[in-house]
Amino acid sequence: MNASPPRATSRRAAAIAWAACALTVGIAAGRLGLAISDPASSDASSAPHVPGGGVPVAAFEALVLVALSVIGAIVASRQPRNIVGWIVCVIPVSLGFLVLGSHVYWSLALANPGDPHAGELVAWISSWVWIPAMVPALTLFPLLFPTGRPPTPRWRPVAWLALAAIPALFVSQAFTPGPFEDYPVANPLGAGESFEGIVKVIGGTGFALMAVAALASVSSLVVRFRRSHGEERQQLKLVTAAAVLFVVIFAFPADQLISEDVGFASLLLGLLIIATAVAIAMLRYRLYDFDVVINRTLVYGALTATLAAVYLGSVLLLQLALNGITADSNLAIAGSTLAVAALFRPARARIQEGVDHRFFRRRYDAARTLESFSARLRDQVDLTALDAELRGVVSETLQPAHVSLWLRGPRDSGA
Repeated sequence: MNASPPRATSRRAAAIAWAACALTVGIAAGRLGLAISDPASSDASSAPHVPGGGVPVAAFEALVLVALSVIGAIVASRQPRNIVGWIVCVIPVSLGFLVLGSHVYWSLALANPGDPHAGELVAWISSWVWIPAMVPALTLFPLLFPTGRPPTPRWRPVAWLALAAIPALFVSQAFTPGPFEDYPVANPLGAGESFEGIVKVIGGTGFALMAVAALASVSSLVVRFRRSHGEERQQLKLVTAAAVLFVVIFAFPADQLISEDVGFASLLLGLLIIATAVAIAMLRYRLYDFDVVINRTLVYGALTATLAAVYLGSVLLLQLALNGITADSNLAIAGSTLAVAALFRPARARIQEGVDHRFFRRRYDAARTLESFSARLRDQVDLTALDAELRGVVSETLQPAHVSLWLRGPRDSGA
């Protein structure tokens, strides 16, 4: 068990963590204030490349960034020796600068349309400021969660690969010549033609290191989960469920179907979900209650997807079948609704059984064993056989160190 850090070290860590939180709050306030005072900087109608959304999206981004920073400050100040908390603490600072920089650039560029260099320094900072947040989140976080150390010393080279990717990516993003990807302005610090090839090689190496480190980190998380038990396994299960939800949110093409700003807002929401799960897991707040939450999330998520697919499919099929009878689709909708209502209970039971069988196998096996024993108990009259069978069921389901059975003696029943 790790010793508690000295009080002075704890106070210093808490001061740094809350200073980072205050910085993020200032960045979020600046982003929201800029959207209010200079609407053109947040209005896509002002220029083709300006992120849209206006004040509502700016307010949502500010709220999520502040929530992320508070969570990071709490975790980092409570467990200053665990680097996972500091990763959560740095992410909102980095993303806050990224969001603010984008809108500061467009505020300067739109206010000075004749100046080709307006805001180019801000664009340069925005081109690489995401690195301190995303690289550790994708590489170091899966490797070190929840203990702050790799599963075994053999995984330490993965951390060095991740750390080596950061300066390589910075060189690539900061000194690649030509226009930026997200801004119509050339890189003011772009390397000359003689160094352009070297910068590209360094950048390719950085992305390769990050990819290898990310894959290895996920593999280490699988290894850690297989070896974990008790509290650590609960921590991993909770954050894994949050990560799956984040992947679902990230996979939804909101930036293409709605807008890029809504897509970025959904990304922030996914990060907030993961950060909340990390805080609960690391602070161990009602940790063992989340098996039920995870179970219900899996069941009702799968049930919702199944019933939605059945509903849409039956509506289309009934519309095709009834096309010659009536052009009105109300009959198809009513029939599909009745079909979904009839399928709810059996579908929920089957999905619950499948989830328990796949993800909660020990509990599932125990329930099946007790169910089978209850069925045999109705027909069993031999106390010796009942004694042996009951001991076997208790040993299989509860796995105690010792089992003993006490039977009460017969009482006088003459009264």
